[in-house]
Amino acid sequence: MVTGLMTYRVHRLKGHLRQPFRFVAHTSEAADLKPRDYSLAETVEAPTPYAAYFAMRGAEAPLEPGDVLESETGELRIFKFVGFEEARWAPPAEPKGEPASTPQPPQVAL
Repeated sequence: MVTGLMTYRVHRLKGHLRQPFRFVAHTSEAADLKPRDYSLAETVEAPTPYAAYFAMRGAEAPLEPGDVLESETGELRIFKFVGFEEARWAPPAEPKGEPASTPQPPQVAL
């Protein structure tokens, strides 16, 4: 039974990444996504991610593999060739060349 509609924000995978996405290995865990690889697009109201897919299927810009739906609660679902799977935004990588922290020498009591 459907309890109500949710508003999903659509994050579109950038065009140059669509072809490589076809060859990404399937994982059993949530996919880590890089925000820089996506563009925020429209919103869609639907009770489930699958209902959102069917609602957008005939639209000018239907969901394509690699696109992400973000629910009102922040839950992410990535659209893959096999359906929707759990996803999360990856934490930003630390800048290269700079150590995360400088180790301090142990303090010796005299």
